[in-house]
Amino acid sequence: MAGVSASVVAAGGLIGGYGVARWTKRRELGGVALAAAGAVAAREWKRQAGLGAAAGLTGAYLAAFAGAHPLAKKVGSWPAVFAVAGGVAAASWAVAGRGGE
Repeated sequence: MAGVSASVVAAGGLIGGYGVARWTKRRELGGVALAAAGAVAAREWKRQAGLGAAAGLTGAYLAAFAGAHPLAKKVGSWPAVFAVAGGVAAASWAVAGRGGE
């Protein structure tokens, strides 16, 4: 994954997964995008920071996905997705660093 950090992949997976689901009207396609990005990010987190950090960040990724749903009822869908994606990216950056270099 030369040149792209896991934080970007994780945030992109949350944003892209929602976008795919919304634009295709097929939630399962959004889920595929979300899962694929999550798997790539988890592999990079493990490589960069170890198994424990990867497990924690993967849990945060999944919690962000789940948390976006109730947040969307309060602030709207896209703002919620961007908020949780930013949170996951920040956590990734703090725990696993920039990576990709």
